[in-house]
Amino acid sequence: MKRKIMAAALALAAGLGGTAQAAFPDHPVRLVVPFGAGGITDIVARQVGKGMGDALGQSVVVENRPGAGGVIAAQVAATAAPDGYTIFMGTVGTQVVNPLIYAKLSYDPDKFVPVGLVSGSPYLLAVRGDLPAANFGEFVAYAKAHPAKLNFGSAGTASSPHLGLELLKLTAGVDIVHVPFKSGSEAVNAAIGGQVDVVMDASPVIMPHAASGKLRALAVASDQRLPSAPQVPSSSEAGDAALQISSWNAFFAPAGTPPAVLEKLNAALRQTLASPDLKARLAAQGTQLYTGAPDEYARFIAAEKAKWAEIVKRADIKMD
Repeated sequence: MKRKIMAAALALAAGLGGTAQAAFPDHPVRLVVPFGAGGITDIVARQVGKGMGDALGQSVVVENRPGAGGVIAAQVAATAAPDGYTIFMGTVGTQVVNPLIYAKLSYDPDKFVPVGLVSGSPYLLAVRGDLPAANFGEFVAYAKAHPAKLNFGSAGTASSPHLGLELLKLTAGVDIVHVPFKSGSEAVNAAIGGQVDVVMDASPVIMPHAASGKLRALAVASDQRLPSAPQVPSSSEAGDAALQISSWNAFFAPAGTPPAVLEKLNAALRQTLASPDLKARLAAQGTQLYTGAPDEYARFIAAEKAKWAEIVKRADIKMD
């Protein structure tokens, strides 16, 4: 009799669980973003999140948790209930670099379950408007003539801009001092105000200030020019073909999220990323959308891990 009661209870629980998954989502979904408002990561999160919310029939609410190279946001997401109501916007920093530089990390990137790869935005290298360097070649010459005198602002240690700086230092042979901020927008504002000399960020963040003369865009860290900034040469054209870095992101769910819920999240993401209107809007800002296909992320992350493991090792980036 006890076994029958227990079996019935388990069957009821399984049925209720299945019903809950079938009803997902019945309230808003939280999207945890590892950087502050105004940067390219936040811009993409809000636009893609809006599309996913429309597809799911519930709002996707962005929650900015900047700081510590994405560690704070990643920990928040990793410890959230695995029910699909919290998703995380992972980046090269949170998923690839942090495990390479931290002796002890408060979360395990490999325990997140990927919902799908979202987008990539090649970075633009820019300097404050009054720096005496009209182009990339003059900038490199100036930096070499003034070792450790120029400051570079980034969105934090191990953020994509910081990695871009380390890559620049290695490929161009320059010595520039890193100054971490909590967000890319803070770093850009510091360059506009003259507190730092050099920044690296996506086209929609850099180009409005370049147009006003407050910043000077020197190169796109890519082998091709951007449609959103056709006047800015690629790094290959500028003479540093190895300087290639983009701000990429993918959506993740906490480990243990039910497969049925993940399928709904992925379907909403793929529907959103296929939108011609969204593609056009983000392309105008220098951002390429991926497809969100489940196997796309696996291929992409393998290549990223190989690339940045070498850069981190050569640059000797370490955190306590």
